[in-house]
Amino acid sequence: MGEMVVAGYGMDKALRASVSFDTPCGALLRELEQIWTEIGEREQDKDRMFLELETECMRVYRRKVDSANAERAQLRQSLMAKEAELKALVASIGENGPRFTVDEKHTSLKDQLAAVTPLLEDLRAKKQDRIKQISNVQSQIEKIKAQISDHNYQDSDGSVKQLNDDHDLSTRRISDLQMQLRNLQKEKSDRLQKVFIYVDEVHCLCAVLGMDFAKTVKEVHPSLHGANSENSTNISDKTLEGLTQTILKLKAEKKTRVLKLQETVEKLHKLWNLMESTEQERIHFSEVAAVLGSTEEEINSPGILSLETIQETEEEVERLTIQKASRMKELVLKKRLELEVICRNAHMEPDMSTAPEKIIALIDSGLVDPCELLSSVEVQITKANEESLTRKDIMERVDKWLSACDEETWLEEYNQDDNRYSAGRGAHLNLKRAEKARITVQKIPTMIDNLIAKTFAWEDERNVPFLYDGVRLVAILEEQKLRRAQREEDRRRCRDQKKLHSLLLKEKELIFGSKPSPKKTSSFNRRTSNHHPNANGTGFMTPVPRRVSAGSATPELLTPRSYSGRYNNYFKENRRLTTAPLNFSVGSKEDSMSSFASISGSEPDSPLFLH
Repeated sequence: MGEMVVAGYGMDKALRASVSFDTPCGALLRELEQIWTEIGEREQDKDRMFLELETECMRVYRRKVDSANAERAQLRQSLMAKEAELKALVASIGENGPRFTVDEKHTSLKDQLAAVTPLLEDLRAKKQDRIKQISNVQSQIEKIKAQISDHNYQDSDGSVKQLNDDHDLSTRRISDLQMQLRNLQKEKSDRLQKVFIYVDEVHCLCAVLGMDFAKTVKEVHPSLHGANSENSTNISDKTLEGLTQTILKLKAEKKTRVLKLQETVEKLHKLWNLMESTEQERIHFSEVAAVLGSTEEEINSPGILSLETIQETEEEVERLTIQKASRMKELVLKKRLELEVICRNAHMEPDMSTAPEKIIALIDSGLVDPCELLSSVEVQITKANEESLTRKDIMERVDKWLSACDEETWLEEYNQDDNRYSAGRGAHLNLKRAEKARITVQKIPTMIDNLIAKTFAWEDERNVPFLYDGVRLVAILEEQKLRRAQREEDRRRCRDQKKLHSLLLKEKELIFGSKPSPKKTSSFNRRTSNHHPNANGTGFMTPVPRRVSAGSATPELLTPRSYSGRYNNYFKENRRLTTAPLNFSVGSKEDSMSSFASISGSEPDSPLFLH
């Protein structure tokens, strides 16, 4: 038809006749021309109708060409858009290669579109996968960041932009995000592990301290107790800081309670040892008692540092303290009795500061610790034992002297016995004893002098007076020397009176030639023998020690008779146990020293005068 139009446009009749009838359009023109010829159309009309037909065909062709141009332009635009999208996808995904390019020289537009479309669909699918993958990784990243920051992450808008950003969907970006995710997951794991360690430490501390673990950790964060999964456990900096502060507070509280309990247990141990408590009585507090020898790290038993345990231990200490006061009273009094026995055996006076009545009053008042009283009495016992050892030599000499005095008393009584020479049973034994007693009695003055010298040496060495049952021994000995001298004088006077009496009798015999009646002589002898009121009818006087004050030592020594009846048989009476205490205090020592100085300076019969 195109050929026909081209040939028929402006064609003349000769040319129209040459139109090829091989084409459908040429055949139709020929048939149309024959019809017109048969009809009888004129040539001009035929030309006009052919021209109109040609114009109408041109309009159809033009429409077809325009439509084809439009389709081609659309195809080109679509191809360009898809190629641009393809390039963008390739650039975004980062997978550039020959399989994503189209040969534009040897293929039509439709072929190019057909080649681009599957590539584009493939890249679109891959893009969606990449977006989904990146979105998933970013979601996990943001979730972990939110957990670490305790849901305070402020870059939520940026996170959405990153999820919708399709300009960089490369594997490099995915690798970077996955690396970031792994780092965050590691940090989360480290934080979670640290949280678990802190929570476990808090649990151990709460168990030891007897505190409520759930309440303690919930104050830090509610998710730390009763969490069902790791994701529900808060791992933020605030939680870690809260756990750290809680652990520090619990450790400080533990240290305080350990010190308090150890102090209480130390008191408990002292009370147990002091009260000699049995194992049965101690078994209830055996676990608590082990705290004393343990370090703070070793004390991990549940409830060992609870307030109830500490209070129970303190109550036990208070109970034992009350019992101790009663038992300590008995123990101190027992020690005091031991002191008195030592002092009595050594003829010393115990310290009046620990007298039984004072001990009872002090313990009952609670002003003094019974242990201090016990220690004081034990110190006094030690001092008494030490002083007893220093007095041992002198006390042995005193015992020998007193034994000699006893022998002297026996000898005097033996000499007054008129039947001592009878042949009765045991007479020869008494005679032998009398012979030994006479030898011993002759040594008494030497014993006294040696004892005085020893006593003075002891006093000079220690610069304190030597007291015997509270009386200075030198004063006793000096008084005994005076009394022995006075007794010898009385005996001499008695012998002189007997001689005078014998002379008078002889004179009467010469004058009257008769002897006095035995009755009168007996009466005279009795008067003579009873010369001294304290001679016990024999003329013998026992040693009479006296308590000598500092100011009256010399007058008492010079006037011994005024005290002879009062202190008769003094040493025999003082061999029994006495309750008189000996004061080792500083004040009493100073008084004794003043007395010692006064006596030693005023006694005319001291060793300075005797020797």
